[in-house]
Amino acid sequence: MSKSKFRRPEPSEQHILDHLTVRPITTAQERRRFDRLMCEHHYLKSNALVGEQLCYVAAYGGQWLALSSWCAAARFLKGRDQFIGWSPEQCRRRRALIANNARLLILPGWHLPNLASRVMKLVLQRLAQDWQQRFHHPVVLVETFVDPQQFRGTTYQCSGWTQLGLTQGWARHAKDYYLAHDQPKQLWVKALSKNVPNQLRAPTLPPAWAVVENKLQPRCTAQSAELKTLTDHLARIPEYRSRHALGYPLAGLLTLMAVAAFCGVVRGKKDLAQFASTLSQAQLRALRFRRRAKHSGKLRAPGVTTFFRILNEVDEQALELALLAWQEQVLGPVQDRIIAVDGKKLRHSQGGELVSAIGAQSGRWLGTVRTPDKTNEITAARTLLERISQRQDLSGRVVVLDALHTHQQTARLIVQELGADYLFTVKTNQEALHKTVSGLLSPGAFFPSGTSAAPRGADLRTEPGPARATPTAAAGHHCGASLLCGRPPDRATAEHDQQKPHAPDTKNLAADHQCRSRSVASP
Repeated sequence: MSKSKFRRPEPSEQHILDHLTVRPITTAQERRRFDRLMCEHHYLKSNALVGEQLCYVAAYGGQWLALSSWCAAARFLKGRDQFIGWSPEQCRRRRALIANNARLLILPGWHLPNLASRVMKLVLQRLAQDWQQRFHHPVVLVETFVDPQQFRGTTYQCSGWTQLGLTQGWARHAKDYYLAHDQPKQLWVKALSKNVPNQLRAPTLPPAWAVVENKLQPRCTAQSAELKTLTDHLARIPEYRSRHALGYPLAGLLTLMAVAAFCGVVRGKKDLAQFASTLSQAQLRALRFRRRAKHSGKLRAPGVTTFFRILNEVDEQALELALLAWQEQVLGPVQDRIIAVDGKKLRHSQGGELVSAIGAQSGRWLGTVRTPDKTNEITAARTLLERISQRQDLSGRVVVLDALHTHQQTARLIVQELGADYLFTVKTNQEALHKTVSGLLSPGAFFPSGTSAAPRGADLRTEPGPARATPTAAAGHHCGASLLCGRPPDRATAEHDQQKPHAPDTKNLAADHQCRSRSVASP
């Protein structure tokens, strides 16, 4: 390869460089012309692009001077992946944030000094915005390959790209097959903004970038040993299906569905089947699947029909107990003193509603019940709390619920039968109770956190204690945040307060609410 002699552009050539415009092609007719020129004049004689792609034309006075095509990034590049420092799974999930400059061509008769670098600069100035507009996500890093037997990469060097070395001389052939061509290429990269490698390898992406992960089909990344541990626990659930269905044991299917939920598969049987298709042979063996393909003899992942109606026949309580036992084996016993209970209607479930309990400090799942037909979340929450109390002692715990559950029966269950405290929200639609609580919770005695000093002279053991909720919070705003950041309640103070006689009041719930609030708020 001979070295060309450097020269500066003539005034007429500089005028062209100064008034050059770059735009993406938008019509099928332009794309056909673009591909034809690439095949005629590019040394690779092709414009084959993969995945998301944009093609740019550099023009002056309506005349095409140069062409540049961009497409999805290479799946595996050792030099690039080491430069970023991300894991293989991060690479799979975030690779769409990288674009590959597949072709750059200066058309015959237009080999002007600095034209290639000028075209590259103009393309990179608008590439991220064009990609966002076309594919609804940005690109933050670009890559390209340069054949050192043909070019020196001067254009990329002048444009601020970084050379990462040579590739290993392999080319992708078909979906997952690579062929050695023994012609290593130079690998060049350029970040389109600051601190890109650090952000790409971070545990979470910036919100504007995270859309690429949301679009990606979830894949099972669990190890075979991890799948086997969960399968062993779920094997306790009795099999209810006929013998011809046992090519996919119930324990394996339930494990697969649980792992799919962990990985973000939240819809129906079609999504479950797509997720199952990502399993490796080792993962299928760990799930104890036995059905094999006729021709290859490999284990076959379950399809859509296998998942049809499977959960409708499973013993709900047996499934819950098995999952909780597995969770305790992995994470240890539950230590949370604050339990949050809430109900949610499920999407795509035709109105189905679940009530769940979560450990507020650790986020641990403590149990779930389905809201029966012709009932509501209130009775389901009571059933859930009674079920949890059969598995663990709730004495000394604090149960947090929203205003829907501010009822005497729920309060009595929590305090008298379960031995716990409660934190309720009182809204203005319970007019008498709201008025009583607002009077009991004095704003002057309020201090915002456990580290703040109480008002001078206040005796928190003999005077009404400042609650962890302002009157505004009692009026319907969320008041659990201050509780979570405060110190744990003093049980001795609670017992002392409970021994104090209350004034006769027909609104028992309001008086009990005062006692519970002082118990929770006491430092």
